[in-house]
Amino acid sequence: MAETLVVVSKIKKIVKDAGLRTGGDYVDALSAKIEAAVQASIQKVQSENKKKTLGAEDLA
Repeated sequence: MAETLVVVSKIKKIVKDAGLRTGGDYVDALSAKIEAAVQASIQKVQSENKKKTLGAEDLA
């Protein structure tokens, strides 16, 4: 299991408020997607060699 990158209680509340439940693997999968998005942003900024700060515009 990878490191959890989301606030589990807040994710579960959003899902519960929609009348659903989270499966045991949902939070891990969500964290993996977030990590992939962050890594993609890092690669984008590093390849551009223009700045050292990630901004919203760097999200793919």
